[in-house]
Amino acid sequence: RRVALPADSVRGGMMTQAIVLKVTANGTTTSPVLRGKWIMERIVGFEIPPPPAAVPAVEPDIRGAVTIRQQLDKHRADESCANCHRKIDAPGFALESFDVMGAWRDRYRALAAAGQTPERGFGQNGWPLSYFYALPVDPSGSLADGRPFDDVRGLKRLLLQDEEQIARNFARQLTVFATGAPIRFSDRAKIDKI
Repeated sequence: RRVALPADSVRGGMMTQAIVLKVTANGTTTSPVLRGKWIMERIVGFEIPPPPAAVPAVEPDIRGAVTIRQQLDKHRADESCANCHRKIDAPGFALESFDVMGAWRDRYRALAAAGQTPERGFGQNGWPLSYFYALPVDPSGSLADGRPFDDVRGLKRLLLQDEEQIARNFARQLTVFATGAPIRFSDRAKIDKI
């Protein structure tokens, strides 16, 4: 059903729907890589190739990296990883303000912290769970072309600057969904017309 949202709401559009936020998480934690790849492929229309089969996964030295942002910064330092991660990490960081189930969060959760009073909540199984707040979420970033954003609202504004690309990709995605067949060269003129 249609729901009216305030003009400055973080909700709205496909990227912030709970189903998208859930399927782009890895089950127990959020993943800026999965979420960023989803945005670039499903919203913007840029195909992100999988890592080459002949090249083993590179696990950079992430000693000293506390946050997922720091870990991915070290990962991007490896040039063989940087090309794709330059495109997908930042859009994924914009969605870090949403937890695994799509609820808003300003801070990550941790299991224990000395001297902190536990918060009461619920675990994945629906049972009561105590947790502690950890580091604040940083949803800012810069797109591969250098345009910065502060949060998911800013990312949406930047992506909508190329409204034609977004519309073309939406038409492509809808056509693939409706027909079950990939878009071929001969389909491009029809997609452009749509």
